[in-house]
Amino acid sequence: MSEFTLHDLQCFDAVARAGGFQPAAALLHRSHPAVFAAVAKLERQLDFILLDRSGYRVRLTDAGLSFHDRAQSLLRELEGLRIHAAQLSMGEESEIHVVIGDLCPRPQALGMLGRFFAQRPGTRLHLHFEAVGGPWERLFDGEADLILHWIDKSDPRVEWVDLCKIPFVPVVAPGFLPERTQRPITPDQMRAFTQCVMRDTARHSSQQDYFMIEGAPQCMVADQGMKKEIILQGLGWGHMPRFLIEEELRKGRLQSIAGRHLPGSNQELVAARRCDRPQGPISNRLWDYIQQQAPTLRGALETGKRSQRAKPRRGGK
Repeated sequence: MSEFTLHDLQCFDAVARAGGFQPAAALLHRSHPAVFAAVAKLERQLDFILLDRSGYRVRLTDAGLSFHDRAQSLLRELEGLRIHAAQLSMGEESEIHVVIGDLCPRPQALGMLGRFFAQRPGTRLHLHFEAVGGPWERLFDGEADLILHWIDKSDPRVEWVDLCKIPFVPVVAPGFLPERTQRPITPDQMRAFTQCVMRDTARHSSQQDYFMIEGAPQCMVADQGMKKEIILQGLGWGHMPRFLIEEELRKGRLQSIAGRHLPGSNQELVAARRCDRPQGPISNRLWDYIQQQAPTLRGALETGKRSQRAKPRRGGK
């Protein structure tokens, strides 16, 4: 068996993943004959057949499947080396783009970013505020270096730092529901009332719907602050991040209608970035800084919850 090249191995991998020579050529931005020739050359060098070409679509032979499985680790190492080399060649970035999502506690997040960039005057911070699917779209469109939102952790393109859990609570203003409303409240009961929901800022991705009750009249808003005010004024009801309404719940200006039929949810707030793209020196320092600050952020939010929920003790033993 003679030596084979990484180019030949990459062509074979593309054919195996894409299911054919033409889609593999498009994936690699090469011509169909070039990919076909590379795989045929690899088979000659290995002295066994990698692909069954007898059907409409090419399939891996048993030997090809085994070889492809073992090749994956080498190809991953190669991609990691390519990204590392790109990072080493990059100078300090002149600008960093960060997207803050709608469920992110802004005072804590902005304070963390402010402290970091105050020490790096040569790098300009560009802040963007997006809702629902908007942060992910910016990240995958290459328009954001970092997002503070929640993500699909099964996506192999991203890495993340866990920041905290954000409880979402369904709430109404006092008097919004009729006095004799049966408890626990069901979605069917709420269908007659205006539901205040966040507008998805994603521009071309499929729109995401969270907590929405089909058939209910809707009031669309652009941010959580407007949503909170609408609910406070009795113009609608909706799910709110608990950290934004702790005081209103404590003072009775808002009431939770959470129950087994409307349980709310806990969303995981993370800092996320692409792990399949090279990152510059400032981006990597920011990532390290966020990892260091994550326990402090969690602690600040938990302390705030405990202090706002604490009730004064009454007299007596």
